[in-house]
Amino acid sequence: MKLKKILLLAVCAMALGIDAANAQVIIHAGPPPPVIVERPGPPLHAGWVWIPGYYRWNGRRYVWVNGYWAQPPRPRAIWIPGRWVPRGGGYVWIAGSWR
Repeated sequence: MKLKKILLLAVCAMALGIDAANAQVIIHAGPPPPVIVERPGPPLHAGWVWIPGYYRWNGRRYVWVNGYWAQPPRPRAIWIPGRWVPRGGGYVWIAGSWR
């Protein structure tokens, strides 16, 4: 019986960890500022993809994180940018990911 509880707790912890990696819950009344338009220039290497910058919440205010060039993890992978979504009186960050 004790082993079942430990396994159940481990599975729940993993599920919460995976969800936490993809969404950051922000309790903040205002939306992020308008996105800064970046001019990335040419890629560092052929086939690399521009990952656009975004605003993150540092606990007191939104802070801009610059975009960067990245090598896709596999051929034909597409970057889906992160985004802020209004939810529950605040905003939730949905992290970008490769598809």
